[in-house]
Amino acid sequence: QVQLAESGGGLVQAGGSLRLSCAGSGRTTSSLVMGWFRRAPGKERDLVATISRSGGDARYADAVKGRFTISRDNARNTVYLQMNSLKPEDTAVYYCAASNLLGIATIRAEYDYWGQGTQVTVSS
Repeated sequence: QVQLAESGGGLVQAGGSLRLSCAGSGRTTSSLVMGWFRRAPGKERDLVATISRSGGDARYADAVKGRFTISRDNARNTVYLQMNSLKPEDTAVYYCAASNLLGIATIRAEYDYWGQGTQVTVSS
């Protein structure tokens, strides 16, 4: 089993930045593909970014390309999401997730473990 714990959410003004962290326990996350999802009010939980086991491959949703960066520190069992130039439409609950797939995982159903989520609110 894998436990994931997100942190770093909060309230920020438009144009500001936040860095989310996801700490894994129970199993080394270096053996897992990691991703960040978000669910805005009234919407589905959608992929924001995903990163391969080694960190050599990352994919992003079109809405966040050029503004968000996913990274991982396998020695610390931690994945990060650096969010810059935040917009009010980025307001959502952000979830960390882990997948047993090889390669990269871009679909919600491919993820096996989920964190509880952290709220990000961007004011205009």
